[in-house]
Amino acid sequence: MFEDDAPDSSGDNNPPLSVSEISGAVKRVIEGEFGRVRVRGEIGRVSVPRSGHVYLDLKDDRAVIAAVSWKGQAARLTQAPEEGLEVIATGRLTTFPGQSKYQLIVEELEPAGAGALMAMLEKRRKALAAEGLFDADRKKPLPYLPRVIGVVTSPSGAVIRDILHRLRDRFPTHVLIWPVAVQGAASAGEVAAGIRGFNALPPDGPIPRPDLIIVARGGGSLEDLWGFNEEVVVRTAAESAIPLISAVGHETDTTLIDFAADRRAPTPTAAAEMAVPVRRELGLQLQQARLRMTQAMGQRQERMAQRLVDLGRALGRPQALTEAARQRLDYRGGALEPALRNLTHRRRDQLNGLRLTPVMLSRLTERAGERLATTTQRLRQSAEAPNARRRDRFTALSQRLDNGRARVLGDARRDVAKGRERLQPLTDRLSAAFKRSLARREEALERLDRMRISLGYTQTLARGFAVVRDDKGHVLTSAEAAGKSRKLLIEFGDGELPARPDSDPQGSLF
Repeated sequence: MFEDDAPDSSGDNNPPLSVSEISGAVKRVIEGEFGRVRVRGEIGRVSVPRSGHVYLDLKDDRAVIAAVSWKGQAARLTQAPEEGLEVIATGRLTTFPGQSKYQLIVEELEPAGAGALMAMLEKRRKALAAEGLFDADRKKPLPYLPRVIGVVTSPSGAVIRDILHRLRDRFPTHVLIWPVAVQGAASAGEVAAGIRGFNALPPDGPIPRPDLIIVARGGGSLEDLWGFNEEVVVRTAAESAIPLISAVGHETDTTLIDFAADRRAPTPTAAAEMAVPVRRELGLQLQQARLRMTQAMGQRQERMAQRLVDLGRALGRPQALTEAARQRLDYRGGALEPALRNLTHRRRDQLNGLRLTPVMLSRLTERAGERLATTTQRLRQSAEAPNARRRDRFTALSQRLDNGRARVLGDARRDVAKGRERLQPLTDRLSAAFKRSLARREEALERLDRMRISLGYTQTLARGFAVVRDDKGHVLTSAEAAGKSRKLLIEFGDGELPARPDSDPQGSLF
């Protein structure tokens, strides 16, 4: 007998198990008893290594359970694990022999009620606000009258119909729709992609780039609207270069995209009202502005005219400027005639006192003739120079007048030609309108004539009836009245026939 085959000195017949055997037995028991469980707790430590697996701890006030979500499962989780969030984890319990511990394989992760969601939402809001994503100085003003509006929403819901209907009522505008899922795991990614897609459109591309973006969704629970609280949506809305209006939920619903958007609308319909003004109100404003401008121009013209009148009163009369000079001229002219007479008398006396010989008289005459010739030549030259200037000016004015007359005649001919060109279509339209009016009147006249003929009593006479009148031309409608008349006139369809009533009712009337 070998030493190894000797019985246990302790006398125990239970064979020893290896570490792997006992670990496997424990694994089978745990997995058999807890094949699928739901565990509620607070997420403690969260670790995401390069492998893509997610390792976390679920804890309460008395215990901690290790949990892991493999890479493929972690990508499908509807709720990303965050430290401090109270969740309900669904999965199966198993063991990890390498560290002699049990752990929960997480297949689904959901917040443990609205309170947990609100706590996580508040935590995320504070973190994003600390980065400055919600600052007022980041808000961009909305365009007053956008040419193109981009709407990120579901194409099959009532939201897009409400927005289009409201835009059509207020101010019809070109609308581009980016269809997205507004609920579920894919909602956040598609909404962020829609905002980035509108911003990526080139301004001069085949698809017009929106001047304004509206992100819209109808009302719902906190879980339904959770996609608009995701960090990727909030950051994309804050980074949008195009002004953005958030219209998610009803007036009482608040999501994080409302804080990052440039303007929050309580409802999708209110977002459409914020986006465009009312065209009818713009027309009224333009009419009022035109009326005020016309009134202002009229008042300014009246003030300028009154100012001109006031300035004209301050100026002197033109006659007042020349009255003094005219008076001096009259005074000097009245004094000139006696002075000339006295000068003539003095010269005559001097001439009488001189003793002139024929030779002296001849010389004086020659010198006087020479001075007269010189003076005459000077006068002629001085007279010809102004005449020449006046002649040149007259020639220039004549040429300018001829040129002006030619231009005026040319402009007049062109105006007449243009007027004829404009008048010809009007003449054609007037002639056509007259012909149409004449045709309508002829048709109306024919209808009236046909009505007159159809309603006239002559047609009734043609069918065998007759009209009986008395000797005064009055129509008789009864036998009694006809018997009282001395003479009757019966009108048939083809003529009239006189008759006399007979007292014998059995006799003939004729």
